[in-house]
Amino acid sequence: MPELTDKVEPHYTFGWRGAVVLIIGAMLPVILLNVGVFLAETVFGVHIQQNDLYLILSNAVLWMGAIWAFDYFECRAVTGRPLRFNLDPMNISTYALIFPLMFGMMLIAEFLSGQLPVTGPFFGPMYEVFTQLMEQMTQNTVTLVILAVIMAPVFEEVVFRGIIQKGLINKGMKPMTAIWISAVVFGIVHANPWQFVGAVLLGYVLGMVYHRTKSLLMPVLLHAFNNLLSVLLLTYSDTESFSEAFAVSEYLLLAVGILIFVLFHYLFAKKYSQALN
Repeated sequence: MPELTDKVEPHYTFGWRGAVVLIIGAMLPVILLNVGVFLAETVFGVHIQQNDLYLILSNAVLWMGAIWAFDYFECRAVTGRPLRFNLDPMNISTYALIFPLMFGMMLIAEFLSGQLPVTGPFFGPMYEVFTQLMEQMTQNTVTLVILAVIMAPVFEEVVFRGIIQKGLINKGMKPMTAIWISAVVFGIVHANPWQFVGAVLLGYVLGMVYHRTKSLLMPVLLHAFNNLLSVLLLTYSDTESFSEAFAVSEYLLLAVGILIFVLFHYLFAKKYSQALN
């Protein structure tokens, strides 16, 4: 597994081979896990898939398998060094800029996602499946916190920002292009249109903050903040919508979100002024 330290990072790159390694590394341990689950159910009558532990375990082996595979077959094989990431903390002023920036993005993403239909021959059945999956994940708050607030920020930021985005930049791609590619892939991986828009915008903010601060700790904290607010909304208001939870106009929240996002994006970019072209 990669070392999350502040040591000098290896100069790895990301391309088609890296993508294949990530995919196979993610799929193989999940397949092996499901074989084990199948044997446990058929031989011992233990129904593990109905347990929250299965959700946590399957999520962990998927991401850890992908990261380990890239570390071993790409990073170490090419650079001769293990995968490492800088986790330097920033000064207080940086946190005071990036968290409002993230909140503004969340309000904009909520409005855009809310414009997508949830009925009809195409979106209707897909939304039903999405709703069922969300209900399965949100039945236990502790499980939801482990999956969304702890595991997802760490594993997903290592893969999408630490491996894909940074690997593309190391390969010579323009930073802004790499940021948007990793953000779009991040959105696609969520596998539903209602989370796609928010995930792409989230990915942009996380990628931009990572590139400018050079610390993977920043997108991890922001990702956790984003997911924590969603968990709190679901737990206490049974919705992920700020508009529904606080009975506020979605257009008002959109205007507030745009104002906050533009202001703090400008201030953050001014503080960390290295070019993104």
